[in-house]
Formats: sequence, structure tokens, C-alpha cells
Amino acid sequence: MVTRDPGLDDLLRGLAPQVLGLLVRRYGQFDACEDAVQEAMLAAAVQWPEEGVPDSPRAWLVTVAGRRLTDQWRSESARTRREAALAAMAPVDTEPSGQDDTLTLLFLCCHPALSAPSQVALTLRAVGGLTTAQIAHAFLVPEATMAQRITRAKQRVKATGSEFRLPPEGERAERLRVVLHVLYLIFNEGYTATSGPDLATPELTGEAIRLTRAVHRLLPEDGEVAGLLVLMLLTDARRAARTTADGGLVPLAEQDRSRWDRPAIEAASGLLTATLSRSPLGPYQLQAAVAAVHAEAARAEDTDWPQILGLYELLARLSPGPMVTLNQAVAVAMVHGPAAGLDLLATLDGDGRVNRHHRLAAVRAHLLEMAGDLPAARDRYREAARRTTSLPERHYLESRAARLAGDRAAGDVDR
Repeated sequence: MVTRDPGLDDLLRGLAPQVLGLLVRRYGQFDACEDAVQEAMLAAAVQWPEEGVPDSPRAWLVTVAGRRLTDQWRSESARTRREAALAAMAPVDTEPSGQDDTLTLLFLCCHPALSAPSQVALTLRAVGGLTTAQIAHAFLVPEATMAQRITRAKQRVKATGSEFRLPPEGERAERLRVVLHVLYLIFNEGYTATSGPDLATPELTGEAIRLTRAVHRLLPEDGEVAGLLVLMLLTDARRAARTTADGGLVPLAEQDRSRWDRPAIEAASGLLTATLSRSPLGPYQLQAAVAAVHAEAARAEDTDWPQILGLYELLARLSPGPMVTLNQAVAVAMVHGPAAGLDLLATLDGDGRVNRHHRLAAVRAHLLEMAGDLPAARDRYREAARRTTSLPERHYLESRAARLAGDRAAGDVDR
């Protein structure tokens, strides 16, 4: 966005999927309509601060985007010019009867023919209303690279011949699972950036929460949608306590819990309680329940680890995966001792999905430290630091290794 006014920025992002959905429903050309909407939003970001927000912002955006489309089509072949002339003659319905196309757009942007990075990028641009430059900045890649990714994604969607409509009933549950996974990826990248100098990218976490709220508003009875929203809200409620004044990482056990957003935690926990009472249990609800148990503890030592372990055991049966096992190993260590946690962790050593991941080395280091094997823990912390591309995580892991080296030297002196 050109504008830095948060209120105007929020207004434009909220209108983006509505305007795009209306145009795609009318003209059926997702890629051209999406470009036109982006141009209209940029024009609004420049003009509205000076001229004032129009009485009907959505109608203004639809009109400007529609003109961009007809201007583009008039410059093409004679056949296209004739089609554009007919389209321009027809009145554009800028205020359809309460129809919200956000979910349809999300299904289109999260088409299974696209790779996960392409789904994320297209979702942020088309549904989130972010510019290519903003998305590139959030993921620390050149703008040209992100532009190519988005262009290829739009071309791929066009090549599939997908119509602008909700998927058939039989496909809807699986497609919704993909949508939720994409929103989960956006949130996670924002909460702990995979690379770069900053631990978090608040723009991404905020956008993920906003979009998940929109899906929850459209599907209020879906337990997994609510579970994902609760998981995001509970996790984001700890944001203020996650970093030091200079941006350093503060692990969960060491956070000042008075800085957690208690009203947000209470609201999210209430939503989770209501959801669990009426919906079939799913992976996001279980992860949200784990986050809720952490949120309930006034001090780290008050954490109900047996309950967390039970939730992870259930999650491992319902949705097994290496990251579930990784977290389960920590819970096992807290309940049954570090040796038991290390034994479970060893089952991941041959798993190519995670055996080179810095988190495996970091968790092993933590459990070795709990077990009192300081030299081995120090080596694993250093290994994890080498593998991560996040500078705050690297600094934290290196500091843990250095502290253990100091503890060992002090012990040698004492003897």
C-alpha cells in the first residue's frame, strides 16, 4: 500500500476480496480482474487520503477496476474490444445482495494444482489485498521473484479452467483443509520468520488472523475453522512477551506472563470451549487446546504437562507427523523425565522431513540439558544455531551453548 494509515489500510484489505469476487463473477477472468483490483486499491490509497473516502467505497473500487479492465481489453484484438464494449455498456452491480465471495476466492487461490508457496502468495495478494512488494518484503525475497511466483500461480489457475464457484460438496472438506493449512502457514511464518533479522512479521500474523476470522464468520459451525482461529489468537496473545527490548528471543518458560494479553486469551478460550462441545475433534482444535493449557498457567511451573501430553498423544493418533512427535517428546520429558523424551526423539533421526531441521537439534539440546549432559547439550545447541536461518533464533541458541560452556568451566574450577 502507498498509504500508511492503518484504518484505511484495513478498509481496503477488507474490500479487496469483495470487489475481486464481484468482478470475477461478472467477467470470469481471475488474472485480469485481480490486476485491475490491485490498481484500483493503489489509486484509492493515493486519492482517498486527499479527497476523502467516498460514500460507497466498494462501488468506487468496482468502478475504477472495471475501467481498468475495459481500458486493457480495448487495447487488445478486435474481438476482445467488442467484448469489452459490451461489458462497458452493461451496468455494473456494485452492491450485490449481501453475497460475500471471500471463501470462494480462498478456494480458488488455494487450488490443489498450486504449490504451497504459490497458494500463500496468491492468497495474500488476491484475498488479503497486499501488494507484491509487501509480500516480497514479508518473505525477504526480491519483488521481481515474488511477482513471477504470483504470475505463474495465476496462469496455473487459468490453465486449470477453474470456474468461480464453490467446489462441489464432495470436494469441499478437502479443499477447506488446504485453505486452513495455507492460513496456518501464513501465521507461522509471521510468528516465527524462517529467515532474516527479525523474529516475527506482525503483518503476516495479523493478516492470517483477519482471513481466518472471515472464514469463521462464513462457516461458524465448522470446528476446525474455529480451532485454527483459537490457536492463532492464543499464540498471538503471547507476542509482547516473546522478545527482549533489543528483539532477542524469550522462550515460553521464561516469558513474563503478566505481559500476555489476558482479555484475548479469555475470549479465545471461551470460543474453544463452545467449539469442543459441539464439533467433531480435529487437529487444529487439539493444538488450540494445548495452547489453552499453557495460557491457563500463571507460572511456567504451574503448567499441566500430563494434560498436554494426553492431548499430544491424541493428536499423534489423529494427525501423526514429525512436528507432532517433536512437541510430544517435550511433553514426555516433562512428565516422565528427559530420558524418555530423548528416546521418543530418536525415532525422528531417520525421518528425512525433519532430521536436518534446526528444531530437532534444539529440542534434543534442551532435553540433554535437562538430563544434565551439558557437553552434549552444548554441541546440539551449536548444531541448531548453524542450521537456523533466523538471526534471533541463532543468537538465542548460541547464547545457550555459551552459557553451558561457562557452566562447565565453572564446575571444573569448583572441583
